Amino acid sequence: MKIYTNIDKFKVNNTILTIGTFDGVHRGHLKILKHLKKTAKQFGGESVVLTFNPHPRYLLFPKEKSLKLLNSFEEKINLLDKIGIKHLIVLPFTKEFSQFDSCYFIENILFKKLNVKHLVVGYDHQFGKDRQGNIDILRKYAKPFGFDIEKVTAIKEDKINISSTKIRNLLKIGNIKKANIYLGYNFFISGKIVRGNGLGRLIDFPTANIIIADKNKIIPQKGVYAVKIKHLETIYYGMLNIGNRPTVENSTKKTIEVNIFDFNKQIYDCELKIYFEYYIRKEIKFENIMELKKQLIKDKKNVCYKRSIILNK
Repeated sequence: MKIYTNIDKFKVNNTILTIGTFDGVHRGHLKILKHLKKTAKQFGGESVVLTFNPHPRYLLFPKEKSLKLLNSFEEKINLLDKIGIKHLIVLPFTKEFSQFDSCYFIENILFKKLNVKHLVVGYDHQFGKDRQGNIDILRKYAKPFGFDIEKVTAIKEDKINISSTKIRNLLKIGNIKKANIYLGYNFFISGKIVRGNGLGRLIDFPTANIIIADKNKIIPQKGVYAVKIKHLETIYYGMLNIGNRPTVENSTKKTIEVNIFDFNKQIYDCELKIYFEYYIRKEIKFENIMELKKQLIKDKKNVCYKRSIILNK
């Protein structure tokens, strides 16, 4: 996939385009992207995704601190690349750009800069200043500017339209199972291992303490999860705790600790990629460390039992 951060360097004669933030690159997005690829093949064009960086809401609502994203920007690029998109245009979302009205965007970006021949959009696509542009505006101007437009319907799960917002809300309440169904893959985080206080090793449950570099990456609800861990090119299994360590220190800072089963390597400063499989339980404050250890033994048995059921299906 070829990536452009300067729109003036984009030179494609038969652009088959879709536009969006694509946070999560979930099943709803995948339907659009597969249709984009199919249309590009049908018309002998090239599949092109136009996205923005940073996420528009960070600029439009700077005082709103609650928005966390399903993917870092690098993760989103990798997911789009795996789908097989030919070109990715990353437009800097600036204050000036946010003031372009829908007509200006269609004429000066889609027509003059990108030479769009076919535009594929999602069911709820909006664009331009104050999000005034929509599918009706696009249809009005499509013929004068020489492109066709097609709207892709939503993917539904349990009669609910899949969206990035709904997936974020599921992660906030720890509903990993449904979030993964909506995503079409297991939600994941990536981070560096830092040295902790070594308490886990003393109770035979050594943990790797994870620091997430991207401050805008969403972290699921506090609690214990069954996870897969990728270190270098090897996959391991384990359980992960997100929380404030109430039994040990009741920290005000949320920590992420993963216990990797059957693993005894020193991996400080290494990067791990962690895939969330399912939720085990909420974080609990125990009377003492030995009570915590008893619960961790139960948690590990629970994780291994559930995994054996999955593997034998």
